[in-house]
Amino acid sequence: MTDRTVSFQRDLSDWRIALVAWRLLILQAADPVVGAGMQEHSTYRAHPWRRIEHTLESGRRLFYQDAEALRREVARLERAHKRIHGTMPDGKPYDARDAATRVWVLLTLFECVVAMRRLSGDPYDRGQLEAAYREFREAIAPFGLPEEELPGTAADLPGYFARYTREKLEFNDAARYLLDDILREAPRPRRLWFLGDAGWRVVRVLVARMIRELTVADLPPAVRERLGLAGTARGALLSVVLHRGAGAVIGLLPERMRYRSPRDPDQGPDRGRSRPSRPRPQRRDARGSRVDRFFREVLDQTGDGVITVHDLRAMAHNVCWQLELDEAAEARVYAAFDGWWEQLRTAMDADGDGRVSREEFTVATLAGCDRDEAYLEQGLLPALRAVFTAADTDGSGFLEFDEYRAVFGGPRVHPAELSHGFRQLDVDGDGRITLAEFVGGFTGFFTARTDSTSGAQLLGRP
Repeated sequence: MTDRTVSFQRDLSDWRIALVAWRLLILQAADPVVGAGMQEHSTYRAHPWRRIEHTLESGRRLFYQDAEALRREVARLERAHKRIHGTMPDGKPYDARDAATRVWVLLTLFECVVAMRRLSGDPYDRGQLEAAYREFREAIAPFGLPEEELPGTAADLPGYFARYTREKLEFNDAARYLLDDILREAPRPRRLWFLGDAGWRVVRVLVARMIRELTVADLPPAVRERLGLAGTARGALLSVVLHRGAGAVIGLLPERMRYRSPRDPDQGPDRGRSRPSRPRPQRRDARGSRVDRFFREVLDQTGDGVITVHDLRAMAHNVCWQLELDEAAEARVYAAFDGWWEQLRTAMDADGDGRVSREEFTVATLAGCDRDEAYLEQGLLPALRAVFTAADTDGSGFLEFDEYRAVFGGPRVHPAELSHGFRQLDVDGDGRITLAEFVGGFTGFFTARTDSTSGAQLLGRP
């Protein structure tokens, strides 16, 4: 299926890229700055599928859209990275805006596309490789990276990767977790609902083992040596079978089916109707389980069992990322979520360590709602109003389904659940959500004692 006309953009959308996706994550996480940022700021532990989705979507924005969309995405990444800084375990400071790290992260994307073709038995020849690299360099030019950090030609890439691997990479906690543990703990993707929780627990063990073997086999030998990883004959065989098999299958497909669509198909509020389910008995007071679930599925973005300011800022980041907001709109959303964190910290962080546990959150939230009808106004509801205003992109005062989907939808959410949530909030059934309905639905989620109240099933059926 060799094509003399090279397009890096097209190859990036090749379905075979899925086979090197975990390899890409390991290469990036092994950078000490990336690893430290992931440990403290990323949501990859609690929301691994969303993290991967965002990575792929960011690539789409960088390589598949016009100059204005590219400019917006680069500016968004700049703002996001500005907030990612701290101290590494060894006491050294880190900052996601470090030029060498940013170059490494971008070049690993290019290197993985090259590896995808090579492993599939369809490698670039020298001329194709240089053409693909020129296209890549043009696409990342808006980042304004220092010229001295970027290899000048594709022929310079092997030396760059060897030097960076030798001097920088480490098998840190983030890389180790991605390789050894995350898939053994990952929640079931909503698109695999048919497996059920028990079926997913069995499948994920097999998937985790296979992805680890494949990833280690596919890593460059110098990286394996640097990280102390040993390849196996079984992994090498798995790599050959999967990559060559995928290459053979892709070669038989018509052109329109070889590549991922850069956009997700539209889903309307009435598509993907809910699957029938048997009614469950109502608890006397259902608030506790809902608040507990909200902590686990929404608030604990970093998946460490507690919430800190980083969790609230990760939520703000997710809203801003989905909507591609400008700097002023982003600032309003972040300010609202920072205000929410201050309310949580003041009310719940008794020992002042900047952390709120699930039990503390649940007990304090229920007690607060019982004690004061305006309790939610002190943090949650202002944040929700900021989200509503940001999502109401046409300024109509309503959220249409497309606007609602931009914040709450995506490949990780089953269309039936997305539609169900929209209908929960659309109290009058007119196909759009007012601010009062939006705020009222979430208020009901936290205050209604039964699950029959509007908004009580915003996270899905109990």
